[in-house]
Amino acid sequence: MFAQVLDNRATQEFADDVRRHLSKTPQRELYSKYLYDDIGSALFEVITLLPEYGLTRADERLLHLNASAIVAHMPTATIVAELGSGSGKKARWILEAMAGRGGVTYYPIDVSISALHACHNELGAIGAVHIEEVPAGYLDGLEMVVSRRIPGQSLLVLFLGSTIGNFERGLAQDFLRQMRSLLLPGDALLLGCDLVKPIPQLLAAYDDSIGATAAFSLNILARINRELEGNFQLHNFRHEARYNVSERRIEMHLRSEVEQTVNIPLADFRFTLRRGETIWTESSHKFGLEEIRQMALNTGFVCEEQWVDSEWPFAESLFRVKSS
Repeated sequence: MFAQVLDNRATQEFADDVRRHLSKTPQRELYSKYLYDDIGSALFEVITLLPEYGLTRADERLLHLNASAIVAHMPTATIVAELGSGSGKKARWILEAMAGRGGVTYYPIDVSISALHACHNELGAIGAVHIEEVPAGYLDGLEMVVSRRIPGQSLLVLFLGSTIGNFERGLAQDFLRQMRSLLLPGDALLLGCDLVKPIPQLLAAYDDSIGATAAFSLNILARINRELEGNFQLHNFRHEARYNVSERRIEMHLRSEVEQTVNIPLADFRFTLRRGETIWTESSHKFGLEEIRQMALNTGFVCEEQWVDSEWPFAESLFRVKSS
C-alpha cells in the first residue's frame, strides 16, 4: 500500500512537471531528470561507451588514478553517498580505497530501482563495503543518509559525471547550498565537472554517429506515452544538439518535423507544436577551473584539491564544508 502511494505521488509529480514545462513559451521544455527512467538510464550507459563521448572515461580515469589521494583527505570513520549513482561503477575505486582502510558503508542514491540493483552486481563483491540502497531524488536521498549516520562519522558525497552541468548556473549554486545545509563541518563533496573545450568536439559527443543520444532524448517522449497516456509520435521528431556560446552549454532539443497536436490525458494537457518548433530536454554546462573554485566559496565550501584529465578536459574537485 505504501509503495502504491509513493508511485501515485511520483506519477502526479511527473504529470504536473510535464504540464508546467510544456506550457512554457516561447520555448517548451521538459525537466531533464525525467530522461533517467530505467530505459533512459540503460541508454545513457550505452552513450558512455561511445568513442565520441569522452566525458565518462575522463571521469573514470581521474577516479582510478587518484582514488587513494582523494580518500586520504577523509578521516577513517567516513561513509559515502553517491547522488545519481547509476550502476555505481565510477564509485568502485573510491570504495576500494576506503575498504582498504577498514571498511565503509556506501549509500547509492538513485530514482531508478534497476540502477540501484545494478550497484549490488557491480560492487557487491568488494570486501568490507556495505551497500544500503536509497531509492530517492538527490536531496531527499541525501537527507535520508544524513539521518542514518552516527555521531563521529564524516560523510563524503560523490556527485560525478558533471551532472551539476545539467542545472542552470544559478540553480546549480542553489542546489549546492541546499546540499551544504544538510552537511556538517568536515564533510566533503567530490564534484565532477566537464570543462570548456572545442565546440566540434562537444557537438560530436552529444549527437553521436549511431543515434544512441537521439534514442536517449526521444525516450522522454516515449516515457510520457507509457506513464501519462500521451500520444507523441516519435517518428515526427528529430534530435538536435546545439552549443550556446554565451552560456557555455550544450542544449539538447527535440525538433518537430511537422505541425502536430499532442494529447497527454493524465497530465490534463493538450497542445500543438508548429513545424520546426522544439522541446528543450537537457542542458550540459561547461566550466573553467577558477569558476569551480569560486562556486565552492559561493556555496559554503572551500575547494581543497582539483584533479584534471589531460585527454578530455574534465575535473574532479574536492569541496570541504567550511567551519562555522
